[in-house]
Amino acid sequence: MAAITSLGESGFAVPAERPRGMQVRRRRRLNVFRYVVFTVFGLFFLLPLLATARFSLEGSRLGTWSLAAWKQIGTYKGPPPLLPAIEIQLELAVITCVIVLALLVPTMVWVRLRVPWISRVIEFLCLLPLTIPAIILVVGYAPIYNRIRHYELSALMLFWAYVILALPYAYRALSAGLNAIDVTTLSEAARSLGASWFTVIARVIVPNMWQAILNAMVLTTALVLGEFTIAYLLLYNNLPVELFSISRNTPNASVIFSTSLASLMFAFVLLLILSYAGRRRHRGPGMR
Repeated sequence: MAAITSLGESGFAVPAERPRGMQVRRRRRLNVFRYVVFTVFGLFFLLPLLATARFSLEGSRLGTWSLAAWKQIGTYKGPPPLLPAIEIQLELAVITCVIVLALLVPTMVWVRLRVPWISRVIEFLCLLPLTIPAIILVVGYAPIYNRIRHYELSALMLFWAYVILALPYAYRALSAGLNAIDVTTLSEAARSLGASWFTVIARVIVPNMWQAILNAMVLTTALVLGEFTIAYLLLYNNLPVELFSISRNTPNASVIFSTSLASLMFAFVLLLILSYAGRRRHRGPGMR
């Protein structure tokens, strides 16, 4: 059936707008589809966590509930010590984030402004760690870390390996932030006003891509908090390795589930705090 038309101010026939009811039905179907997808994926991620929490609260007798496993983690004295492992893991996350951002942000801005022809090479090098399994990386790291051990350095030296692992994720986040702004216009405007290159990057480019930097920090922190394979095979004790040692040395099965859930909760709370603090800084104190 032809669409109903009306006469406009010029006297010509103008097609009528699509019926509002059709748009409402389409929007409702889209909302239903979103809710179904979010529900399915939410259950996919939440059900294993709920099962872990269920078994971590299981008592000594069948059908009973107890917080003994969680109390055992809270009062755990070692060996291995748990509190130093948490401190080392947080320090590793901070050091890795600082080094990754210090390497990538100036390099990517300079490549975007001065040598854009080499951007594909930089992208290939940054994404290369994704194609190499962790066990292969450990084989390459082992001779280097065997020499480092002669200096009796702590697990903080793992940040060299973590920086390489975090490069692909941080690069993608920062690349999205750079693509969202006109870096050339901003830099030329700042340079025309007499700003140095350090000022251009630190006070012009970085504030405009702060959300991308925050995303890179969140991804890097999540990787550091959850990395187990490299630290375990290189014989360094970080938080995941210590939690694995606790669960392995404890005969109670509920302690294994509680330590795993405690590690996930610790990482989730820390990332939530980091994301909230970054958004507050991006909005400013006077904005709502």
